Amino acid sequence: MDYNSLSHTKWECKYHVVFIPKYRKKKDLGGELRRLAEQKESKVLEGHMMSDHIHMLIEIPPKYSVAQVIGYMKGKSAIYVARGYGERQKYFSGQHVWARGYFVSTVGLDEEVIRKYIREQEKDDLRQDEQQQLVL
Repeated sequence: MDYNSLSHTKWECKYHVVFIPKYRKKKDLGGELRRLAEQKESKVLEGHMMSDHIHMLIEIPPKYSVAQVIGYMKGKSAIYVARGYGERQKYFSGQHVWARGYFVSTVGLDEEVIRKYIREQEKDDLRQDEQQQLVL
């Protein structure tokens, strides 16, 4: 295994994180979220934005808590959206882009399973939508 290093630490800390935008509106923020993660010495290894939620596999060094990094990313991306979309979006109010909270799970040895789940998330959601339409 390849581990990352800090001055006195070898580490591998990966997390599956899910959070949702307010009003469930999709915004094109993939590049911005990756850039913000890098500012906290973190890296988005896999990510997928759906219209109603975001899945990320993110690597965060142990000197930062998950709450610090995710809070930073959500806060700064809200400012980014406010500057870029604030005047034009119908459902945008101030800098409230994200719903409160998030889901986080440590990845451990299941990294490939998590990566596959994130990659296939959109296909699964489309399949479920089609099944619901057939029932109705």
